[in-house]
Amino acid sequence: MSNEFPGLASRCVTGGKEYAEDRHDRRVCWKGGREEGQPVRTQQQSTETRPPSPPPQAPPPRLTLHRLRPAPRRPAPPRDMAFTLSEIMAARRQQQQQQQQQQQRGGRVTVEVDEYSANPTQAFTFYNINQGRFQPPHVHMVDPLPHDAPKPPGYTRFVCVSDTHSRTDAIQMPYGDVFIHAGDFTELGLPSEVKKFNDWLGTLPYEIKIVIAGNHELTFDQEFMADLIKQDFYYFPSASKLKPENYENVQSLLTNCIYLQDSEVTVRGLRIYGSPWQPWYYGWGFNLPRGQALLDKWNQIPDTTDILVTHCPPLGFLDWVPRKMQRVGCVELLNTVQRRVQPKLHVFGHIHEGYGVMTDGTTTFINASSCTVNFQPMNAPIVFDVPTPRNT
Repeated sequence: MSNEFPGLASRCVTGGKEYAEDRHDRRVCWKGGREEGQPVRTQQQSTETRPPSPPPQAPPPRLTLHRLRPAPRRPAPPRDMAFTLSEIMAARRQQQQQQQQQQQRGGRVTVEVDEYSANPTQAFTFYNINQGRFQPPHVHMVDPLPHDAPKPPGYTRFVCVSDTHSRTDAIQMPYGDVFIHAGDFTELGLPSEVKKFNDWLGTLPYEIKIVIAGNHELTFDQEFMADLIKQDFYYFPSASKLKPENYENVQSLLTNCIYLQDSEVTVRGLRIYGSPWQPWYYGWGFNLPRGQALLDKWNQIPDTTDILVTHCPPLGFLDWVPRKMQRVGCVELLNTVQRRVQPKLHVFGHIHEGYGVMTDGTTTFINASSCTVNFQPMNAPIVFDVPTPRNT
């Protein structure tokens, strides 16, 4: 039998396909077929003498491949994360130098409406991640001064409260020189509540007593009351039934204190400015929309203010509301305090859950809310000592 294919013993045709059989009886298709995996014997055995099969060889050693673990790589430094302390301090020094240069030229630092003004929680996250604006060590909590701590010579002691809501009987007042109340001293600002609060002020032994209004002092916001009494429904029944002549001069009932409303007073050489406004809050008094409307109020704060008293907190400082998981402070107030005014002390309230003291290294922030979130007067007054200017 002729062998047309070298190395093949025979050829056969199966199913219309031509196959060749090699010496190992392995049938291979040569025309459009494929190699079949099992040896198949043909009916016709080859008459050729086949050489003896070579002795079986030992299989090659089996290689065991081990999957190598990649060497740990150092993560790339995150982009747009918080600055280092040196970068923060360098930026702060540069900012202070720019402010000093502007003051020498007679200029004033201009604060614009913040792009995140309408969403304070988002603003806090953005500035905290990208600028490290609320991170330690320059921003941190401060332990309140003990009431029995001796006052250093040459200092003025301030006693701060807020949000007493006509619940002053249980409050133990410590020693001090100047008393500050940051608003919400009544429930609705009714004349009877104001008189009761004024009587309580008359019992306090402080040399100077400074008071501002809050969102609960409805009758102190004349525009709010004018709109309230025109409404067909009574959102605040007790206040909406008042006649204009009963609340138009309600501020005059505060005879035992200095009442500040977008105004200032100088005490022992320290300039103190008070303002009752706040971002809109459920239709109460002294509400303004976030953004330009509030910024216009904060622009009235003098650059030379030593102690700032507002009812609402600035963003990021004692303004966290746990139940809503939100920041509610004012972004424009924060920018005004940190970039332009930089007072020694900023006293506020409004957010009962934020009671405490913080600092950013320049200004000490005090949330002096006396009442808890359940309107229980359990938070003690906060005491703070400020150096008295030498010329006084």
